[in-house]
Amino acid sequence: MSTITEETRVANAPLLRLATAGSVDDGKSTLVGRLLHDSKSILADQLEAVEHASRSRGATAPDLALLTDGLRAEREQGITIDVAYRYFATPRRRFILADTPGHVQYTRNMVTGASTAELAVVLVDARNGVVEQTRRHAAVAALLRVPHLVLAVNKMDLVDHAEPVFAAIAEEFTRYAASLGVPEVTAVPISALAGDNVVAPSARMDWYGGPTLLEHLETVPVGSDPGAEAARFPVQYVIRPRSAEHPDYRGYAGQIAAGVLRVGEPVTVLPSGLTSTIAGIDLLGRPVDVAWAPQSVTVRLADDLDVARGDTIAPSGSAPRAVRDVEGMVCHLNERELRTGDRVLVKHTTRTVRAVVKDIPYRLDVDTLTRQELPGALRVNDIGRVVLRTAEPLALDAYAESRRTGSFLLVDPADGTTLTAGLAGEAFAGGNPR
Repeated sequence: MSTITEETRVANAPLLRLATAGSVDDGKSTLVGRLLHDSKSILADQLEAVEHASRSRGATAPDLALLTDGLRAEREQGITIDVAYRYFATPRRRFILADTPGHVQYTRNMVTGASTAELAVVLVDARNGVVEQTRRHAAVAALLRVPHLVLAVNKMDLVDHAEPVFAAIAEEFTRYAASLGVPEVTAVPISALAGDNVVAPSARMDWYGGPTLLEHLETVPVGSDPGAEAARFPVQYVIRPRSAEHPDYRGYAGQIAAGVLRVGEPVTVLPSGLTSTIAGIDLLGRPVDVAWAPQSVTVRLADDLDVARGDTIAPSGSAPRAVRDVEGMVCHLNERELRTGDRVLVKHTTRTVRAVVKDIPYRLDVDTLTRQELPGALRVNDIGRVVLRTAEPLALDAYAESRRTGSFLLVDPADGTTLTAGLAGEAFAGGNPR
């Protein structure tokens, strides 16, 4: 009889991508360090290095924040600048965690860290309550349509573990999140420094009857039904072996971005609009009848069509429209301003096309959720709406329908640097991005 080892069970456990955010000194890095430490996800030499670094800074106990604040500049300033990615696992679930910066000038880093997250943990200092950066991070999470939002009220030990303090902060934040279109917030009172309600329940807050933070992370629903979205298959590479064994083989390789593909299904190739039927699907060198996101496969069509990298194969009954006029919300990531009239490259899945910025209708003040009409340009960290005209059609979905095929990047055509991250079709009106 074969037995399943602990390593195999952990390797096959569900994966949750999450991001942490909050104001400076709210304790994000300490919380991440506490999660890693108390879940026994730290190697002995890592802990020894943290203890040595802590002693060199005059601390009497290990500073768990150093587990994520790895850059020298971060350690010297005592803040998080870059997005620190960490992997850890428990017997119930695997985690990829993005610890994002708190400073307003690093909003772009928070956008980067939360763009693929299924859950965002927003930290609040119990002494300060909900502040401008708290609202900013909640708004960014809402705009990026992160499915689950957690409020971690930290440093409860500094307010005598008082339930009324926690309740007031949770009520204010939940009310603000509701105005952003977030239907539900899970609030947890914690002390990252002492470990209260992070991994183990706190005896000092026996009035709290909910799960610890890790318990919630282990049990929150993750992933989605692949069949819930229409199938999208961006072609990455055309395979033509031209061998005696396979003289007529023509396959289109790539990763399924959304949905399910089935042999025998009628499909449309975009942007050309040509139609065919899926004749075969090869997965890991073997034929299969069905494949789904995010599997990497090779698709064979019944007809000999002109299909190239950057094309999208989609079911004929639910194929997107190929468009040249693109509108959506963007976060500007580059020090160079984005201006009306700029010529850029638009990268969408595996396709890159030339485009011009036709208009920047407004810039969003994320703190007040008000618009600055016709700003003319977006500066680094700005969030606003853009209108693009592309030289060739793009098979874009609305971001509300697919985070993967509804997102795009604007790239500098001169040197290839990334300028802007965009969400197709999104609008931010009346305090509600949805």
